[in-house]
Amino acid sequence: MDPLGAPSQFVDVDSLPGWSDAYEAKQLDCHQSPVEKAQVDVRSPFPYRKDINEKIILWKGDVALLNCTAIVNTSNETLTDKNPVSESIFMHAGPDLKDELQKLKGCRTGEAKLTKGFSLAARFIIHTVGPKYKSRYRTAAESSLYSCYRNVLQLAREQAMCSIGFCVINTLKRCYPLEDATHIALRTVRRFLEVHGETLEKVVFAVSELEEATYQKLLPLYFPRSLEEEVRSLPYLPADIGNAEGEPVVPERQIRITEKPGVPDDASDEEGLEADLSFIGSHAFARMEGDVDKQRRLILQGQLSEAALQKQHQRNYNRWLCQARAEDLSDIASLKALYQTGVDNCGRTVMVVVGRNIPVTLIDMEKALLYFIHVMDHIAVKEYVLVYFHTLTNDYNQLDSNFLKKLYDVVDAKYKRNLKALYFVHPTFRSKVSAWFFTTFTVSGLKDKIHYVESLQQLFTAIPPEQIDLPPFVLEYDARENGPYYSSYPPSPDL
Repeated sequence: MDPLGAPSQFVDVDSLPGWSDAYEAKQLDCHQSPVEKAQVDVRSPFPYRKDINEKIILWKGDVALLNCTAIVNTSNETLTDKNPVSESIFMHAGPDLKDELQKLKGCRTGEAKLTKGFSLAARFIIHTVGPKYKSRYRTAAESSLYSCYRNVLQLAREQAMCSIGFCVINTLKRCYPLEDATHIALRTVRRFLEVHGETLEKVVFAVSELEEATYQKLLPLYFPRSLEEEVRSLPYLPADIGNAEGEPVVPERQIRITEKPGVPDDASDEEGLEADLSFIGSHAFARMEGDVDKQRRLILQGQLSEAALQKQHQRNYNRWLCQARAEDLSDIASLKALYQTGVDNCGRTVMVVVGRNIPVTLIDMEKALLYFIHVMDHIAVKEYVLVYFHTLTNDYNQLDSNFLKKLYDVVDAKYKRNLKALYFVHPTFRSKVSAWFFTTFTVSGLKDKIHYVESLQQLFTAIPPEQIDLPPFVLEYDARENGPYYSSYPPSPDL
């Protein structure tokens, strides 16, 4: 209470509803309980984490009024910017703040600097400078905005802060598209909490009425509140979700040698126009590409460099990935032919492929390829193994070698690099011969990774039985051919 008995204008973060609260209340109103554990075939690169969601608060209000350890002020390089956020902070903090800022001698774009909160309820203010946005320098702007959020969080961690209130760092004055900036803000905070979540108890996104709808729309993509919401949100994730820390992935820069030394780059109006147009669109497939026929001719002549080939392949894969995330693949998912299960003895993710569940002659195999990319893109960033159940497959389930070759050619290099083993369960003589021809004459680098597994007992020497979900018909077949798989394993105490 203020001295005159009037209620304080400051808002305690502990009194604000959390990101999950409204969702759980809605579930109860609908007589549904949130699913804590469910079988899902597709997992998001930002999976449902209740512990992380409990730290997140979306609040429509003035960040200067938050009673938390620190709030964030967005400013310019001289820390004198006049925008609604900074003006409110200056007004509530009092004149001492301006004197303190003069001692900092400015702040560069992407940096974060700390001052006291003075008359604010917050103990500290973290000042940062967001980038000015121009479409032709989009990559630089993304990297700078990421640095703003990451440096603010790092500073909060170093100072052992319990709670932090974020304003929307990108101001209208700096022309940064709100939705693009919100993606960067949310994924950076999410990735930070995944690693350093124990250091922060509350993270508040303080937004205006204009900004609230965008945050409400995008928060489920990075902070899904149930497994169902995670699956529903997955198709709406952008193609670029950054690296393990949320940082935008910058394509490798290459040295360009001009064909006409001494002639300035901007001498040709046509080249300048092409450079401007190259920034149209936010995804690789929307950008201007080079002369495709010329590139193909150079490939045939062996004149296109290895780096250029890799770049072209990456662009092609990104197109497939974008299409996979936009396509309705529920009919392929319902087959339950590809799913994630536990980990093997080395701690590597186990992915299961069930051959009998792939009706090759009845489904669109291009959609099957899209589904594989959709599921595997975030799995393949780390080491993983594949278990292929050939059990009871017939001619209608046989994957054509041309399809397998296309899949192998389309996928990113990380798929091949991080695949450590392919367990071929219940192979037939014919399938072994086909696999030998395919890995010897069609695909290189896969042959040494294939392990033929005749029984589940043999499979369990590499993957514990509790770490793999087995289709019932596989269990029945193996028990009939090799005896019950659990014969050498003691019964579970839960049974």
